Amino acid sequence: MNPLTLGYSPCPNDTYIFNALVNGHLDWHGPALAPPLLEDVETLNDWALQGRLDITKVSCHALGHLRREYTLLPAGAALGRGCGPLLVTKETRQADGTSGWRIAIPGRFTTAALLLQLYAPGVQTVILRFDRIMESIAQGQVDAGVIIHESRFTYQQHGLRCVCDLGAWWEQESGLPIPLGCIVMRKSLGPDLHARVAAGIAASIRWADEHPLEVLPYIRAHAQEMDIEVMRNHIDLYVNSFSKDLGPEGQAAIEALLQRGEAVGLFPGMEG
Repeated sequence: MNPLTLGYSPCPNDTYIFNALVNGHLDWHGPALAPPLLEDVETLNDWALQGRLDITKVSCHALGHLRREYTLLPAGAALGRGCGPLLVTKETRQADGTSGWRIAIPGRFTTAALLLQLYAPGVQTVILRFDRIMESIAQGQVDAGVIIHESRFTYQQHGLRCVCDLGAWWEQESGLPIPLGCIVMRKSLGPDLHARVAAGIAASIRWADEHPLEVLPYIRAHAQEMDIEVMRNHIDLYVNSFSKDLGPEGQAAIEALLQRGEAVGLFPGMEG
């Protein structure tokens, strides 16, 4: 078998999760892995839709389009409470609702885009790379934007205010944690390899938990935001018990999100 292709984002939570697995810190008895490809999550979503990668991080929204070809792994997810995308605008903009606003989203298949459509159906959106959204709002190129990743910790420095915490809105609506991203693997590779890779990802997280200083150089090498405190906050927020094992609650949260996406026609159901 050729080495399996692997993709994840350069964000601190993903590099924290995968560092030990891809850099030889584990006694790894799983399949050989090709050097990882680190890209923005919307690029990874697109690549998965093209069937380009064997194992990859994707948005839970994108999973709705991928369920026939890919299996959801129980480890490596970004899911929790108090960690959802934020809808932000200029501090000077009046709180007049979202009607007529042009709102930037960090990719068509991101969970942020799905949450915005559930919160404000039919709103006009503009697709921008996640790290350009705050600047575009500040410059008046768009009226508002949905921010993710480390932008959650820095948006006030750009003269922006939060209109709605979409993660908190989801939690109130569903009673479940917000499922943001997950790891998927080709179904054709079979359940044995699925289980071995999932176990390796969980072991990689445990290694990072036990070696917090040794994991930092890899995180720093790829982080968009180099401030150490921001990186630590990012990891603390997005890497948690659900990352090691989704469990029944995590599985239920993802299924609820997909069901709501199906209900509003954002992706097909699994019937038929």
